[in-house]
Amino acid sequence: MTTNIFVLGMTDLQRDELETLKGADGYRFHGLLDYDQLVGETDYDLEVLLDRSRQQLEEFSEDVDAIVCHWDFPSSIIGPILSAERDLPAPSLKSLLACEHKYWSRLAQREVVPEVVPAFCAFDPFAEDVRGQIDLDFPFWVKPVKAHSSELGFAIHDEEDLAEAVAQIRQEIGAVGDAFDQALARVEVPDEVGTVGGNSCLAERIVTGIQAAPEGTVFRGVFRDHGLIDMHKDDDGTSISRIDYPGASVPDEVQARMVDISRRYLEHVGFDNGAFNVEFMWEQETDQLWLIEINTRISQSHSELFILVDGASNHEVVVDIALGREPRMPHREGQYAVAAKAAIFHDTDGVVRHVPTEQDKEAVTERFPGTRVTLLVEEGDRLSELPHQDTYRYLWGNVYLGATDRDELQRRYDEIVAMLPIEIEAAG
Repeated sequence: MTTNIFVLGMTDLQRDELETLKGADGYRFHGLLDYDQLVGETDYDLEVLLDRSRQQLEEFSEDVDAIVCHWDFPSSIIGPILSAERDLPAPSLKSLLACEHKYWSRLAQREVVPEVVPAFCAFDPFAEDVRGQIDLDFPFWVKPVKAHSSELGFAIHDEEDLAEAVAQIRQEIGAVGDAFDQALARVEVPDEVGTVGGNSCLAERIVTGIQAAPEGTVFRGVFRDHGLIDMHKDDDGTSISRIDYPGASVPDEVQARMVDISRRYLEHVGFDNGAFNVEFMWEQETDQLWLIEINTRISQSHSELFILVDGASNHEVVVDIALGREPRMPHREGQYAVAAKAAIFHDTDGVVRHVPTEQDKEAVTERFPGTRVTLLVEEGDRLSELPHQDTYRYLWGNVYLGATDRDELQRRYDEIVAMLPIEIEAAG
């Protein structure tokens, strides 16, 4: 009997990843909505997306056995809402929002894990006196209470930086903020969160250190972690340039603290029947651990890495939970000892005139088995107009690769980038 699994925003790459799961020959994977609607778009209407999803599911002539997602908002909210409507396993909406709403989450973190919470405050970016609402000294970060990746996140060093950041936030925050307000309207928001909604922002003390993230699951109240990811920033310290698995940048004792803090927080907000990854920063000199953010899903950026090292995608545990089964990941059954997702950036704005061909990418895979190259640009694209870009530089591609050790990872990455011809004409 075939099991029908609906996957929000499924791409060709993710379909291939899903085929690595045990029992995949008995699964049939169906895309639910598409990537452009859920990720590529820059202005969302949550209720419209929910209605489109419901219609697609209702028109399906067989049983819907599971609904899974691996993308950020709105997928991270749509999947659990639809699952709850069909009595399928999923976290409660309130527990998801207590993680995804950055201010709500900080307040809840301060209740249960205050030792890892940097100084923070909420502010209204549309207020006349924004600086007067922020009781932090320069420098600090500002960011929306909900955004994609590092979008609309700014390091603020002075009044001029703040004015420029606020001007851009005012123009763009509603693209996600309005839809996030639609999600918030579905739950009873705590009094202390008040009117801090989707079009509000957070200011936080800037913290530094070594960044890493445990990933795991909670199923029927049982917490498990299945891997730790190292997150390496670029030389400027503004963008994640490479993630490695298995993580080895922090001592075992620090990893154990990260896992314990993740468990304590998720239990505190009642998160259950879902996957997570939690980002931390560790200051080695002071042994201070900082919690950066909580993601209520597996990271699709990690999937290829688990395949290369463990032999199956982290979709394994997501599908298990969605089908009401105890989640289990294979361990070290893959082709390589270490793996990485390495970003390919361009530092200035420009127009893409030529991109690597399929033959170029195939040559990379032939030279380095198991490697995947994904492009985020097409000829004619202007980098500054691409959706979901970091504030400080432009991402045009990613390389997923494995190796025997981290030194070999770097050597392979350098050779791969040299094999990928791209032409970007400086913007006028």
